[in-house]
Amino acid sequence: MATQVQALYDFSGEPGTTEMSITSGEVLTLINTEIGEGWWEGRNSKGETGLFPAAYVRKMTQDESAPTKMAPAAPRYDQAADDWGDQQYSAGDSNYQRGASNEDGWDDDWDDDTYSEIGPGPQQNKPPLNPQPLAPLPGMPISDYNQHIEDTASTFSSVGTVRKSKFAPSSKVSGESYLLGTLNVEVSDSEKVYIVQDEDGYSWAPISQPYHVTVASPKKESKFKGIKSFIAYQLTPSFNNIQVSRRYKHFDWLHERLQEKFTLIPIPPLPDKQISGRYDEQLIERRRVQLQEFVDWMCKHPVLSKSEVWQHFLTCTDEKRWKAGKRQAERDNLLGLNYCVSLVVPEKALLHSQVEVVTEQCYTFIGSMDSSVKLLTNMCLAQTKRFQGPYKTDCQKTGEAFYNLGNALSLDEGTIVSTSKLTSAIKMTGGAYIEIGKMYEDQPKYDFEPLGDKFHLYKGIVGSFPDCLGNHKAAVQKKRECERLTNEQKMEIAQLNEIKRRTDVISYALLAEINHFKTERTVDIKATMQKFLKQQITFYKKIVDKLEGALHQYDD
Repeated sequence: MATQVQALYDFSGEPGTTEMSITSGEVLTLINTEIGEGWWEGRNSKGETGLFPAAYVRKMTQDESAPTKMAPAAPRYDQAADDWGDQQYSAGDSNYQRGASNEDGWDDDWDDDTYSEIGPGPQQNKPPLNPQPLAPLPGMPISDYNQHIEDTASTFSSVGTVRKSKFAPSSKVSGESYLLGTLNVEVSDSEKVYIVQDEDGYSWAPISQPYHVTVASPKKESKFKGIKSFIAYQLTPSFNNIQVSRRYKHFDWLHERLQEKFTLIPIPPLPDKQISGRYDEQLIERRRVQLQEFVDWMCKHPVLSKSEVWQHFLTCTDEKRWKAGKRQAERDNLLGLNYCVSLVVPEKALLHSQVEVVTEQCYTFIGSMDSSVKLLTNMCLAQTKRFQGPYKTDCQKTGEAFYNLGNALSLDEGTIVSTSKLTSAIKMTGGAYIEIGKMYEDQPKYDFEPLGDKFHLYKGIVGSFPDCLGNHKAAVQKKRECERLTNEQKMEIAQLNEIKRRTDVISYALLAEINHFKTERTVDIKATMQKFLKQQITFYKKIVDKLEGALHQYDD
């Protein structure tokens, strides 16, 4: 008897592919479980065959009846359907061993693109998509700041990072080893990052050799003889002009590594994930634009732009080198506050009271900025919908009304000689309004969509700042705890002085990042607003030109 499976969750197959839509409770006949990447092939009651995610169904026993049973807790797809679920950690070891059956190939190392390339869309009864660990919400009231910091500190395991990843055991993300001087890692001169003092305070040393990266030519590719399709983006760095092909899942992996490593630096966001329309040309272009925003911010950041994992992501074209670099990145010891061992800061000790003032001001600003950028991105989305909906429709209805008037007048052209010219002018007025309606439909791609893409970037960066501030605050609290131990003669003064010095290094890093964000946003937002207003002016000038052209038709 053929094996039968029952659908636990709804799944909508992508039109035009071998994917098959299934409904929760539906019973299917299993045909093939060797498709790969967590996909099975089956036949439904209508005789239709196709592919569906293995994590969305369960095998039925022979004596089990078809009626729907309550679905168990939703599995994590990345654990149930791909080889990351086979990773094993050994106690006290910062490295991990992959399951023996995994080949660790370029494509096999990534979550399936059906679920790593998804986001806002129709609600479906599906398991969580790449769930993230809980973290305090950005933009919380100022009165909740201290509670947020306390929560962050308690999660810190004495002192560490609140960000945890499926790619690394928790023992790797603690920063206590750096603060207490127990981290025994040598950092080469090329890996050192300098913080310098200038007229604006403390800053990251500027980039010595600036570069940029172009994200272009997104195209649909396939594997498994066309069974699976995906979108690949071509990245070309200016420092070598060698193109590399990257999928969204590759960006997603990179983003997790950056978040894990740089806990005092907000990492720019990726485009939102999406459930439907993955191959829609307009949507692919919007994603490309937002990936370009991500890449631009990375290139302009003095620390992120030269990080090893980022450079590996940009330049590696060889599969063997890729796997070696990928494993090295996943076994990095300098995560969280431990990364501060790479920093070279001024010898001057910082006044804690001054640092506290700056961080409190930053939190107040970030709370207000968070609300503002969310409001602005929502406004851009709303305006885009209005331009492409009601505004376009109203103009076209106006144009049709005028055009109908012209048609009516043309029925009586034989009685009055001047009617013919008037009829033509009125029809042209109607045509002008219809063209203006089309202009409204096209305009958002030049102003509101780019503005929304830019502030999508800022929404992600601003939303990450409370965690950065929380990590710094937790380190300061650890230093205070050590001061108390010293007063109780439970810690040597020399050891306390070293802890104070390392806490200053952490403070220097936070101050440098605050100043970097201030400098970048000042230049960036100014240029963005200038571009937006220029596009608005051009648009409304075109409307005026259209209406003036219609007006001249009535001249005697």
